[in-house]
Amino acid sequence: MATMTAAKSDTQIKTDVLNELKWDTRVDETEVGVQVKGGVVTLTGHVPSYGKKIAAVEAAHRVHGVLDVVNELDVRLPMSWRKTDQDVAQAVRHALQWDVLVPDEHISTTVSNGVVTLKGDVETWTQRADAESAIRRLGGVKGVTNLISVKPRSADPAAIKRQIEQALERQAEREAGRIGVSVVDGVVTLTGKVRSWSERRAVEGAASFGNGVRRVDDHTTVDPYG
Repeated sequence: MATMTAAKSDTQIKTDVLNELKWDTRVDETEVGVQVKGGVVTLTGHVPSYGKKIAAVEAAHRVHGVLDVVNELDVRLPMSWRKTDQDVAQAVRHALQWDVLVPDEHISTTVSNGVVTLKGDVETWTQRADAESAIRRLGGVKGVTNLISVKPRSADPAAIKRQIEQALERQAEREAGRIGVSVVDGVVTLTGKVRSWSERRAVEGAASFGNGVRRVDDHTTVDPYG
């Protein structure tokens, strides 16, 4: 009979998050404040790049016992890293063009005070995500707003659902039986419980690759002790 792991206290979670931030070489843990209440982690402070902001959030999510992360980190670029919006726009365009997974010709961008807004139409949910990933770590970028629409080729909802469930079953570490999948007009809704944020992201990732998927609404909840 399996034994149930005791729930971590907020103090333990905070210590683990701080240690994970220290462990992650992409993050300077002295720049990030950590507060924990009921398993919900709030990150505060100032970081010098948008890439470091994302890295800090990812580090917090990796810690067992974390239910959610509230990201209140502010990006303050040092003088040596600051770029004009024109420079950022050119770097963004080059990054999209050089990424072989991104249909850059279908994507337009706007840069305002270092915040990049992506617009356009792509065929798959993964192309939308890849476009954002391509520019997150560029110098001078302070934030990304992804308004790209997904307009896939028509596909049978039942076939999409079946493909996603099969993809989940191929992942031995994920309990596919715990995840509910529904598909309406290309929008995939995931429900159920997962044991960690890494498992949640893996399940969402598996669903996003389905042909005909227009959007993934992930309503799964993290329950480390369930």
